[in-house]
Amino acid sequence: MSVLPNVAELSPEKDAMGLAIEEYHRTGDESIEVIVNSDFSDPDVIPAALLFRMGEELPELERVALDACQGEILDIGAGSGSHALMLQQAGKDVTAMDISPRSIKVAKERGVQKVLQENIFFYEKKQYDTLLMLMNGIGLVGTLDGLAYFLEHAKKLLKPGGQLIFDSSDIIYLYQEEDGSYLIDIAGEYYGQLSYWMEYKDMKGDPFDWLYVAFPVLEEYAEAAGYEAEVLYMGDHHDFLAKLTLK
Repeated sequence: MSVLPNVAELSPEKDAMGLAIEEYHRTGDESIEVIVNSDFSDPDVIPAALLFRMGEELPELERVALDACQGEILDIGAGSGSHALMLQQAGKDVTAMDISPRSIKVAKERGVQKVLQENIFFYEKKQYDTLLMLMNGIGLVGTLDGLAYFLEHAKKLLKPGGQLIFDSSDIIYLYQEEDGSYLIDIAGEYYGQLSYWMEYKDMKGDPFDWLYVAFPVLEEYAEAAGYEAEVLYMGDHHDFLAKLTLK
C-alpha cells in the first residue's frame, strides 16, 4: 500500500534542529547539541558540529555516496549543506533541498549556490539524475507504507536511468535477547518504524515518524516499485549505503 507520510509543514517555532544549525553556524560553539527523544529509548544527543563535517571528517559511507553521485543532483534533507558543498566543490551540479528555512539559509551562507526550501513529498518541478539522502535521510518516509509512496513519487523526479542514493540501518539488534533470539511482535508494526521529537534550548519540535529499513526489506519494496537495488557500502554497525536505479 502506498500512503503519503505525515508531512505537516515545519513551523519556525518547532524547528529545533534548524535553530541549532543556525546558532552553530553563527557562533561555532562546540557545546551546541540537539536532544533527540524517542518512543523506543532514552534521549540521545546530536552535536551540531556533526552536521558541519567536511572532507575526510565525513564517514567513509558518506564519501562513497558522494563519489557515486552523477549528473544533476538533488540533495534532499541537506541541512547545513555540507554534502552539497562538497559536491559543488568537486564540480558537480547539485541543488540542496530542505524543509527548514533556517537550514537552507545557512547552506546558502556557507556557499551552496543552488538551494530550495521545499517539502520533497510535494515537489515535482524538475527532474534529476541523482536523488541523494544521507544521514539516514530515507528515514523521513516514516513507515514502510511511506517508503512505497516515496519510491513512486521519486519516479516523477528522476530522469530516465536516474538513481536514488541513501543510507539506512537494520536495527533488529536492538531487540536481541541474551540468548540470541529476537523479541519482535510479528503481528505489530515493522520494527524499524520509530517516532522521534527534537529539542534545543526551550524549543520542542513535533513528533515525527522515522524509518530504519533492513536491506532485504528495502530490496523487496524497490523491486515492487520498479527499481534495481544494490549495496554500495556495508558499515560495521548494521548500516549500509544503497543505490536504487530505475529499470
